[in-house]
Amino acid sequence: MNIDILISFAIATSILAIAPGPDNIYVLMQSITNGKSFGMATVFGLISGCLVHTTLVAFGVSAIIKSSESIFFFIKLLGASYLLYLAYKVYKSDAEVLLSTQNVQDKTWPQLFKQGFIMNVLNPKVSIFFLAFFPGFLFSSTLSTVKQFYILGFIFMGVSFVIFSILAILAGSISEYIKQHKGVGPFLKWMQVVVFTGIAIFILISEK
Repeated sequence: MNIDILISFAIATSILAIAPGPDNIYVLMQSITNGKSFGMATVFGLISGCLVHTTLVAFGVSAIIKSSESIFFFIKLLGASYLLYLAYKVYKSDAEVLLSTQNVQDKTWPQLFKQGFIMNVLNPKVSIFFLAFFPGFLFSSTLSTVKQFYILGFIFMGVSFVIFSILAILAGSISEYIKQHKGVGPFLKWMQVVVFTGIAIFILISEK
């Protein structure tokens, strides 16, 4: 078991969770509008949805790995290409972090949990991202690939849960800091570009 790979995976996951995206922006807005506990309801829903994507990728990719080395290499190549595409999209995007509570509706705790779960599960980009991200971080020659994917999935969920929870609890302070410090947006933008590109290269050079 290669612990260094797991540590690298956790670090990459934490950076991606911090970087502005629809999920963490949504958590911030719910916390600012409805309160911290409602932001946490959204967090629980989003993280629960990740288990579905982890299961789909774990069993699907594991079967492919067993059937063909060349197909698995092709999946890694597609995954790296997708991550480079994401890096390019971030590079071309506006660096400003837009925070607005105008269209945020009041919802109950169960409604927010359900919405967070559905938002995640029905988003095909999450499965595509997992498919691109996870295969390059297989870390053991003795554990089955299904177990390895689940371990990676739980690390992803655990790290994301901690960071999203911090965003929910400190939403007001974080929002004010972003508004007062215009340099935050460009920094987070270039951090995403570097991380996506770095992971793509890591996936290409990694061995199963």
